[in-house]
Amino acid sequence: MSESRHGQGAALASITTLFFAWGFITVTVDPLIATLKAIYHLSYAEVMLTQFAFFMAYGVVSLPAAALVARLGYPRAIVSALAIMIAGCLCIPIATQADTFMIVLVAMFVIASGITILQVAANPLAAQLGPVESSHFRLTLSQAFNSLGTTLAPYLASSIMLAGGMFAVQSGAEVTAQQRTESLRHIDYAFLIIAGLIALLALFIWSVRARLTRATPTAAPGGRAALSEALASRWALLGALAIFLYVGSEVSIGSTMTNFLHRDDVFGVPLERAGKLLSLYWGGAMVGRFIGSALLRRVRAGLLLAVAAAIAALLCLTVSQAAGAAAGWAALSIGLFNSIMFPVIFTLTLERSTASHAATSGLLCMAIVGGAVLPLIVGQIADHAGLHAAYVVPLLGYACISSFGFAAARVRVASLDAALPGAGH
Repeated sequence: MSESRHGQGAALASITTLFFAWGFITVTVDPLIATLKAIYHLSYAEVMLTQFAFFMAYGVVSLPAAALVARLGYPRAIVSALAIMIAGCLCIPIATQADTFMIVLVAMFVIASGITILQVAANPLAAQLGPVESSHFRLTLSQAFNSLGTTLAPYLASSIMLAGGMFAVQSGAEVTAQQRTESLRHIDYAFLIIAGLIALLALFIWSVRARLTRATPTAAPGGRAALSEALASRWALLGALAIFLYVGSEVSIGSTMTNFLHRDDVFGVPLERAGKLLSLYWGGAMVGRFIGSALLRRVRAGLLLAVAAAIAALLCLTVSQAAGAAAGWAALSIGLFNSIMFPVIFTLTLERSTASHAATSGLLCMAIVGGAVLPLIVGQIADHAGLHAAYVVPLLGYACISSFGFAAARVRVASLDAALPGAGH
């Protein structure tokens, strides 16, 4: 038994690296957006197509990903997902050489497709690698590493993509073609480094594939039948809407944060510095998960979700009305209250849905496509009314999530199964 548990522990350690990897890559898109907006002279609506291409993969690839994992098994599916992510990263130098924003969008979709497959495979693995009674601990640990990735990525990516080239030129000065080319090369460096690290991770996972196969059961099939089951459940639909609004709000704020903090009427700092400050937004989510884990032992999950979302909505209201440092710190503080939302929405929905956990989880994962839709709306408002006004979109999103939390808190669940939170985001 001890040998079996040792094998599962080693397998979990291997899988935890995947949570870090997709957290890091997902948030690398945020400083990339600020970089692309400056280089290609894009409007907010145009540059938000980057997030649209990225998060649309969740809606398109989720069902095929479940079938792929069931067909290949966990280890082969994970390595395939990492290979797809490498291919997407290698598309970025092609895009910069061709000087074409459209190829960047293709690269984002390819990278996110790999991440979607990775999430479909890695989440059940983290839950199954050990005793049922400690499954919450394993997922919390894995999500902590996911949050570590989202915290480090903005600082490191901004140090590469928003340094030198045209970003070293003083405001109002003429940007030369050579400086613009240098900035494009910095994007190449960032994604080539990421591709190399993913390749090492793929080799590592492949080297321990036998251990993973021994430690885990066969991947369960899923598909349209499971999705139709979830669509028949009122709570599954409400939970999916909450996930849609949460991911859309979180991504919209993160995507515009660098440009927002760069504004003269907020912090007025250089883009590189603003991009590094974005780590505080995602770092707040990491710290908040540990605080939230402790609070959830004493406070009902629905009530805690409702309060956290209500505070996030008030912070968005502050950002929309205030200026200067108050607006900047209010925006960064939203990350702290985002922290518990995804896993708590996931858990509350699983507990109340009349559909199976597999069917409900599939619908909730597809709802991550909110990260594609809401940023487009935020971009349109930012172009016409400014970034401050654009915070009305996440404000309304958090208000709806708060209502979901209060409604869930009023519903008593007679028997709670091992309802597990989904992917860290």
